[in-house]
Amino acid sequence: MNAEVAAATAAPEKKEFWRWQENTWYDETKNWKDAKIITCGIDVGSVSSQAVLVCDGELYGYNSMRTGNNSPDSAKNALQGIMDKIGMKLEDINYVVGTGYGRVNVPFAHKAITEIACHARGANYMGGNKVRTILDMGGQDCKAIHCDDKGKVTNFLMNDKCAAGTGRGMEVISDLMQIPIAELGPRSFDVETEPEAVSSICVVFAKSEALGLLKAGYTKNMVIAAYCQAMAERVVSLLERIGVEEGFFITGGIAKNPGVVKRIERLLGIKQIDTKIDSQIAGALGAALFGYTLMQKQAAK
Repeated sequence: MNAEVAAATAAPEKKEFWRWQENTWYDETKNWKDAKIITCGIDVGSVSSQAVLVCDGELYGYNSMRTGNNSPDSAKNALQGIMDKIGMKLEDINYVVGTGYGRVNVPFAHKAITEIACHARGANYMGGNKVRTILDMGGQDCKAIHCDDKGKVTNFLMNDKCAAGTGRGMEVISDLMQIPIAELGPRSFDVETEPEAVSSICVVFAKSEALGLLKAGYTKNMVIAAYCQAMAERVVSLLERIGVEEGFFITGGIAKNPGVVKRIERLLGIKQIDTKIDSQIAGALGAALFGYTLMQKQAAK
């Protein structure tokens, strides 16, 4: 069988609707070689991994990608992705801090710091010193965090280890609906009337319920809207347990989904603080900023 026939008769490649856009960025107006102190934060999460570079206390660049089969390789690949773009080597970095689900498995990290502290510090940088309540919507859990004007954690709560109300839950719905994950948020508003939230908080049962709604005559957009509403209600209940102070900020990949964010804002009656920085890098950014502070303290001794 020749190559053309083989290609024509091969099974069609399955489209991965859940796959979100990986992203690499750096500040082209600056040269990292001019920096006195370069620090790096590596956030290895259950779904995504980020490497952030900070030069003299300012965000310089980052790489955000899917977490692989193991934490050490995910950390290496995340950092390599940005270093290759700018011609940097590991030895050019003065200090590395690991955070997230796989923080203790970052082989080149000098220190590991909990993601709670790092998200608060990153949110403070991204949203300013008015940030007081942070909702981190991660791949497998959600966290509600209170912080002070310096980005120091004063209180926090986590949901249980369930994918409902998380990035992984939205990926499941994306694949089920066969709609690219970036389109879910906007499409959730393309409905004549807002449907009730799906009743289950478990992704497995929510998936079954979504299929049942489709059979009952719901459009895909209505099902998406019902699931976005359920996610919003779930995380709002977490926020209400800790209390929402003015200065509300959302971190994590779900912060890019307007279908969830706008419904959270509607339920809370407040708007989140906007930022031009990718919300998904907050943890790694905070880790890199902690690294910069530690280097400054060492230099002051």
